Amino acid sequence: MLSKEIQDALNDQIKNEYFASYTYLSMAAYCESINMQGFANWMRMQSQEELTHAMRIFDYVLNRDGRVVLQSIGKPQTKFKSLKEIFQLVLDQEREVTGMINRLYEQALSENDHATSVELQWFIQEQVEEEKSAQEILDKLNLAGDSSSALLILDTQLSERSTAA
Repeated sequence: MLSKEIQDALNDQIKNEYFASYTYLSMAAYCESINMQGFANWMRMQSQEELTHAMRIFDYVLNRDGRVVLQSIGKPQTKFKSLKEIFQLVLDQEREVTGMINRLYEQALSENDHATSVELQWFIQEQVEEEKSAQEILDKLNLAGDSSSALLILDTQLSERSTAA
């Protein structure tokens, strides 16, 4: 059974994952508005992935006889200046989530909640991939600079993402 503290922290993380999903949808809408469907597709897939993360924690809490308490999620940012700005925000957000997961892991360890520690190890590994993916795209955007041809090539590459990674 989960301690109240771990249960509350996991419920907070469910909210955080939903907020991340909502943020990616907002970014997808911006990408659509500037006719960058590949970037929008990547954001939509990322949004779905965050929902999957939320549901994984949701199910874990229930499997441990915990109580899921859904919380309000805030309004995401809706105005962006550029694709570079968006991917810097993506990277920053993923780094923030990494910190959240690390703190949860430390809390589970401090409470000797080994089952939760093991569950969170999956998320720790996932965050390595999340940060790497965001950094790679940001690096490509920086390399592309103001080249519309390079941006279109990158947009085409990102349109090929068909499932949440």
